[in-house]
Amino acid sequence: MNFKSDVEAVDAFVVKYKELNSEISKIIIGQDEVVKDVLISIFSKGHCLLIGVPGLAKTLLVNTIADVLGLTYNRIQFTPDLMPSDIIGSEILGDDRHFKFIKGPLFANIVLADEINRTPPKTQAALLEAMQERSITTAGKRYELGNPFFVLATQNPIEQEGTYPLPEAQLDRFMFNVWLDYPKLEDELLVVKNTTSNYKVALKKILTAEEIIYFQELVRRIPVTDNVLEYAVKLASKTRPNTAHGAEIANKYLSWGAGPRASQFLVIGAKCHSLIKGKYSPDIEDVKAVAAAILRHRIVLNYKAEAEGVSVDKIIAELIK
Repeated sequence: MNFKSDVEAVDAFVVKYKELNSEISKIIIGQDEVVKDVLISIFSKGHCLLIGVPGLAKTLLVNTIADVLGLTYNRIQFTPDLMPSDIIGSEILGDDRHFKFIKGPLFANIVLADEINRTPPKTQAALLEAMQERSITTAGKRYELGNPFFVLATQNPIEQEGTYPLPEAQLDRFMFNVWLDYPKLEDELLVVKNTTSNYKVALKKILTAEEIIYFQELVRRIPVTDNVLEYAVKLASKTRPNTAHGAEIANKYLSWGAGPRASQFLVIGAKCHSLIKGKYSPDIEDVKAVAAAILRHRIVLNYKAEAEGVSVDKIIAELIK
C-alpha cells in the first residue's frame, strides 16, 4: 500500500474500519463494542479472550471476522484429552526414513481456541510461546507462525466442572478480556428472525493480510504525547497494592496488580482507538476507553473484595475517574 503520508494512511484506515464494521454487522447483531475490541486487538497485534454464556455468537464472530479479513482460519476445540502436539503439530517418520514436521492447526492467521479453559495446563502452556513469540519450538527446531497471527479464545464463565482456570502468565498474554452480555430485545428479535429463515449473506473480503500488516505498523508509528504516556503507566501502577504508586482502593481490595505489559497494551490500544475515531494521536480518553478490557484480567481481588462483593470492573472504574 502506497500513501504519500501517514495522514492519508489514517484516513484510509478509518474508511476500511467502517467497511469492516458494516460487513460484520450483517451477521453479528448488537455486539458493536465486542466487535470493536476484537478489531482493535487485531490491528494492535494482540490476542483476545472472549468470555460469555453459551449462544452469544462467540464462535460465529470469529468466523465472520476471518471471512471479511481474507485470512486463513483454524478452530481448535479444547478438550480435557487434547495434547500439545494436537495443536502445534508433530514429527512423523516419512517414506525416506527421515523425520518431518507436520504442522498443527496453530499454523494459521486466526486461531480460535474454543473453550480454552477445558484443556489441562500442559496443553494451555503450548500456546504461551506462540502467543508471545509468534513461533513454536519442537524437537529443537523453531518454526515461524503466520503473519498476521491472532489467537481468539473463548471461555464459558458458568460451567466450572472439568475446567482448568488459565494461569496469570497466560492471561497476561491476552491484550483484551472482553465480556459478552445478552443482546437487547430488539437485537435478539432480529437475530431470531434471520436465523430461523432462509436468510443468507455473502460477505465481501475487505482487507488482505498485507493491508492488515501495513495498518498494524501504522498503529505503531502513531505519536503519543508525554502526558498520555504518563497517564497510561500511572494507571497501570495504581493497580499495584502496597507499592509507591498503588491507589488506596488497590491497597484495600487487590492482592496483585497489572504488570508492565498492561502499560504497553494501554498505549498501543489507545493508539488504535484514536485511529478508528479518525484522530492522528491518542488522548487520555482513548486510554480510558480501552482500560477495562486490558486491566480486568490482570488484577486479582483479595478476600475482602470478594466478601464485600466488590467487582474488578468497579475498581477499574474508580481508578479511571
